[in-house]
Amino acid sequence: MKQDHDLRNNLKQIRLRLGMSQQDLAVIAGVSRQTIGGVESGQYAPSTTVALRLAKALGCQVEDLFWLEPDSATIEAVPTEDTPVGHPLRLSLARVGGRWIAHPLIGAQAFRLEMVPADGEATYEANTPNLHVALLDDLEKLQQTVVLAGCTPALSLWARAAERWHPNLRVHWTFDNSISALERLCRGEVHLAGMHLYDPVTQDHNVPFVQAALRDIPAVLINLGSWQEGLLVQSGNPLNLQTIADLTRSDVTIVNREVGAGSRQVLEQSLQQQGIDWQAVTGFDRIVYGHLDVAQAVRTGKATTGVSTASVAAAFGLEFIPLRCSRYDLVVLRPYLDEAPVQQLLGTLGHRRVLSQLTALGGYDTSQTGEVMATVNPPLLKKRRNPSRASIGSNS
Repeated sequence: MKQDHDLRNNLKQIRLRLGMSQQDLAVIAGVSRQTIGGVESGQYAPSTTVALRLAKALGCQVEDLFWLEPDSATIEAVPTEDTPVGHPLRLSLARVGGRWIAHPLIGAQAFRLEMVPADGEATYEANTPNLHVALLDDLEKLQQTVVLAGCTPALSLWARAAERWHPNLRVHWTFDNSISALERLCRGEVHLAGMHLYDPVTQDHNVPFVQAALRDIPAVLINLGSWQEGLLVQSGNPLNLQTIADLTRSDVTIVNREVGAGSRQVLEQSLQQQGIDWQAVTGFDRIVYGHLDVAQAVRTGKATTGVSTASVAAAFGLEFIPLRCSRYDLVVLRPYLDEAPVQQLLGTLGHRRVLSQLTALGGYDTSQTGEVMATVNPPLLKKRRNPSRASIGSNS
């Protein structure tokens, strides 16, 4: 028996699961103990006769014991702008606009409630445009991936529900604030960008920012929901905060979101409306990077308050002081609407189970969920409901 580097086996795992020693198995299979040890360690490749005897002795098929390790396939992928150089990386892969895009699974992007499995691995070298990625999953499966960028935890809820109804669909969610998500869309790194920004000049949500960023690129804005944004305070509101002006009190400290976040915009615009200088607010420069981080800071007493949503306040058992109703839209480039995985994901927006899940979060208005709110740049479309919403909702 010669060594075969491509042959793999789980002989030891099955043997131990059955409570058998190497000698026990050797006696039943009619081979030597040394043969068992050599096969388990990969030092020897068993003959057909030995493989059949081992399978019979363990009560399984030969294919359950032995398999050939396939050659590692590789593809070329474009790294995202935030990909670090010179380090081995775990990657999530998706085909966006005809290109393979590699999203590094590092930091907060590598975890949700559990670690995110990688689709491939590579090292990004300086001064090279692409990555040579060794695949850890089937290429056909990766073709069904939609990449979604945004900051609201509701995106994860929606993604998991969609994957349940479409078993072949994969949704990779990158955690980005509104401006960062829009920038990713412009760079061709994602299929959809979630955002909640308000322009006081035009008195419109999201559309002016999309027009400025995309210029001549046609895109559609589809509503995920509208939500209440405001100040989170500890249960019982022990310091009796009532309005935005209370943030200037000496006994009040806040945490703020990073530049580009919709929540930071709510805070800045609310202060401006009241003629309050941000320098009068203690903690304005204390930055956290997400709705959940704001809630944790308030809940643990590291800050008196911070801006987030009513649904986050409810999830953490906090009081909520509303400041503004914001519209959360999904921006998608027109060509992506023809891709089957994107259609599958967007088609679930009208499902009653998604609507009921969003409503149950608290603070969400789903009356326009799934509706096309605007079409940016030609060709123009009339404002209409997502056709998938009507067809799915009527059968649910």
